[in-house]
Amino acid sequence: MIAFAVSGLFLLLFGVGVLRDRRRFGNAVYLGLAVTFLGLGLLSAVDDLPHGLTETVLVLLLLVLGLGPVVLAGLLCANGVKMVRKEGRRPANLLSLLAGLGILGVLGLTAVAVLTRSRVLGVVAVTLLLVLGYVSFLFLCFVGYAFLYGSMRLRRDAGFVVVLGSGLIGGRRVPPLLASRLDRGREVYERLAARGGAVPPLLVTSGGRGPDEELPESHAMAAYLVERGFPEDRIVREDRSRSTEENLLFSRELMEAERPGAGCVIVTNNFHAFRAALMARKAGVDGQVVGSPTAAYFWPSATIREFAAVFLEYRAVNLTVCAVLVGIGCLGLAVTG
Repeated sequence: MIAFAVSGLFLLLFGVGVLRDRRRFGNAVYLGLAVTFLGLGLLSAVDDLPHGLTETVLVLLLLVLGLGPVVLAGLLCANGVKMVRKEGRRPANLLSLLAGLGILGVLGLTAVAVLTRSRVLGVVAVTLLLVLGYVSFLFLCFVGYAFLYGSMRLRRDAGFVVVLGSGLIGGRRVPPLLASRLDRGREVYERLAARGGAVPPLLVTSGGRGPDEELPESHAMAAYLVERGFPEDRIVREDRSRSTEENLLFSRELMEAERPGAGCVIVTNNFHAFRAALMARKAGVDGQVVGSPTAAYFWPSATIREFAAVFLEYRAVNLTVCAVLVGIGCLGLAVTG
């Protein structure tokens, strides 16, 4: 009963957090804790199941815990190889492969520690498992809430649709990833315009000129839309930004100058939506974020990259927790030594 009560408390905190501002990472943690304690409560109730069903549930749980990490590591490695083949060997494309190899490494070390009965290896393995468990919990919180955030309804009173830019092909052409954002942005714009507000919304293409680009991304984005029949007089170009943070800050300046106090809908790719929402909140932008479709093979590495950025955004707390877990491991090593 205590686990269910704690789960209910965290679920209440989650609900309050979403009502206050859905763009908070704390909401993801509250949801993760609520689900975790709910699972513990259900697990404690296994003994009350009919004879035979208890054993079945425990066997299934052990299979999931035992084989799950191995299967996950294998899938991540396979995805990493596919990413390298399709996207090249840039560091960002290696993340799923490295994550899979890291999981296999920790599992292998744990197996060696058990087989050799080495106290030192055992303590090191336990320490790594503690750190991995903490990071994995936060990652699952991030992924779960990001999915939930992407399913929430859009606001009805937005005066702007802001499409975040990305790199251009050959310095001037819109790549498929950015085209997906623009098509989604147009869809959102048309949905808002169809509601028949007093003033039609405006679409902001946001992106400056990179060192290897012939023109600002926002200009290429606007050209892409106009070539496909979008009214040019409904487009505002933000052409100074070099990063997502600047996309949001400079777009906010344009929106405040054009229509002070008007809200917006921000469009990016689905793997980037929740992190962009966190950044929008930090930048003081009054807007929610929607995501556009992304190729399935691209999603794992991109999501790991987004999580890593959020993890480091809260580095003071996260690194402190990891240091405490490592300290516990070192203390255990000293005691066993």
